[in-house]
Amino acid sequence: MSIETASTLNAAWSGASPAEAISLALDYFGEEKITFSTSLGAEDQVITDILWRQNLRVPVFTLDTGRLPEETYRLLDETRLRYGIKVEVIFPEAESVQKMQTAHGPNLFYNSIENRRECCRIRKVEPLSRKLSSFSAWICGLRRSQSVTRNQLDLVQWDEAFGLYKINPLVDATEAWVWEYIRSHNVPYNALHDKGYPSIGCAPCTRAIEPGEDIRAGRWWWEQPELKECGLHGAHAHQR
Repeated sequence: MSIETASTLNAAWSGASPAEAISLALDYFGEEKITFSTSLGAEDQVITDILWRQNLRVPVFTLDTGRLPEETYRLLDETRLRYGIKVEVIFPEAESVQKMQTAHGPNLFYNSIENRRECCRIRKVEPLSRKLSSFSAWICGLRRSQSVTRNQLDLVQWDEAFGLYKINPLVDATEAWVWEYIRSHNVPYNALHDKGYPSIGCAPCTRAIEPGEDIRAGRWWWEQPELKECGLHGAHAHQR
């Protein structure tokens, strides 16, 4: 039923602009049942700006894994001040992190894909699951052209992993469109973007990319492209 509903909403909302898509989702799910998860990446900064300009009352939260770059923390402060909004910060369970690092060391993710996924699960997936448990839909800044793992995205999806709908208002946007929006609206963005980091996650798992590389080549660069998801937006979530 949930997958069929997502298909129906995709058909009904086809052609909606990002602002229109968010407004439609807000009306459909209700203010108390929809939330926006921001990673403070370029796409999410665009969505934050749209929420502010359109006065769309959607609560905003972010995940602090404990391993984020300093530039990301600076942007969080700048974003809060610029838009006058509260961004709830969600943390992983300290005991789980402690046990993981005691057993495998602080940089376990370099040793195997299983270790990397476990680190992502504890620092990202579990905190997100706890936060989303009381909502019916969450807004994300995903785009189809970001990577091979996201080329089947729809505007509305049923997310089986977390048991709610995922709204991707920028699903059809290009990278050029995102940056044109940022520049024309003076949207604050992460300083690492100007240093060759198109996609930014945890500091030890993110590097700058070389000219011509895929925009997500700097994320978990030691893994194959088709494996580069942390569990928040992976193949486990129904995509069509």
